[in-house]
Amino acid sequence: MEKSAAGSRARLGVIALTVLIDLIGFGIVIPILPGYAVRFGAHGFEFGALLGVYSLMQFFASALFGRLSDRIGRRPVLLSTMLLNAGGYLLFALAGSYRMLFLSRVIAGFAGGNISAAQAYVADSTSPAERSRGMGMIGAAFGIGFVIGPALGGLAAHYIGPAAPGLVAAGLSLANFVSAWTILPESLRAEHRSERRGLGFAAIARGLADPTLRPLMLLWGIFPFAFAGYTAALPLHALALFGWHDKELGLFFAVFGLTGALVQGVLFGRLARRFGERLLVIAGTAGVAVAIGAVPLAHSSLLLYGWTVVLALSQGLVSPGASGLVSVYASPSEQGTTLGAAQALGAFGRCLGPFAIGKSYDALGARAAFLAAAGVMIIAWLATLQLRQEPVHSKQDLPRLDV
Repeated sequence: MEKSAAGSRARLGVIALTVLIDLIGFGIVIPILPGYAVRFGAHGFEFGALLGVYSLMQFFASALFGRLSDRIGRRPVLLSTMLLNAGGYLLFALAGSYRMLFLSRVIAGFAGGNISAAQAYVADSTSPAERSRGMGMIGAAFGIGFVIGPALGGLAAHYIGPAAPGLVAAGLSLANFVSAWTILPESLRAEHRSERRGLGFAAIARGLADPTLRPLMLLWGIFPFAFAGYTAALPLHALALFGWHDKELGLFFAVFGLTGALVQGVLFGRLARRFGERLLVIAGTAGVAVAIGAVPLAHSSLLLYGWTVVLALSQGLVSPGASGLVSVYASPSEQGTTLGAAQALGAFGRCLGPFAIGKSYDALGARAAFLAAAGVMIIAWLATLQLRQEPVHSKQDLPRLDV
């Protein structure tokens, strides 16, 4: 029994590492891109494009990998994308022009679509009552990745050079591949495999047509749009207002990521037991909207840090709750497909958000950009009010996952 529990913890640990490396890839460029923008002659739109193209490729890959993992299993999808990730990071390290940097983000974004297969692996390996806690573990990996990615990008570029972050991330991807090859068995049972083919986009339409899933699908599309827009505008705003560069931005996003990781990895399960995932998602979305809207009013670094902690606390409630509810409502043979559809919508929102809010920042200034992002987040909050109460079993006493 103890051996089985240890094996389960090791497998979930590998999945968490996979998600962590995906988020390192998303966040590693955030603090160093303002410098790249200047070096390569890019501005707000081009800066947003480097963030947005990652998510555009993730949009296509999430639906595809989710559907594919329902058909051939989670393991082959995860292993192949780990190697692809390593190649993308290596190109990032060698990038000597904006075009090469852009191509590296295309590759890394496509590989990052494996998040749907990773979430499906957790869904395969947990009961419905444990699922939100398992998704909280993935959310904690998101948060830690958001710590390590920007911190690695900012500090390594500051002290070693611009190639260092990509080389380190490539090494982590290869280590992830070796650990997964050794530890990770296939989680999808033969009787739960689906023979449906295609890219998986039809699942988006089915989810939006389903009264139970529709509010979640809308949330998955709208929330990341506003949040990614905030992520694109904030470094430019902090650089202009406070003179922050690589080091300061790396530390700032480290505080954000660590706060979110603590909420999702430690507090979320306890709060879900008491209040249920639905109420946490509603409250968290409202908190994020308020925190983003308050950024233009933060005229000191201390105030900006304060509102960022509020944002991180709130966002830490939304991500695992929304993932858990999608997984609970999906059938066992459609876990990868449904989670892939949700992740695809999220990636599409993350793709458009930096473009739109980055363009608003260029044309109208910081105040308009952040208020626009907050307004979109209020629309996401209105969608959460339509969420149906989660099944009773998802609010039972949740056992601790010691990962």
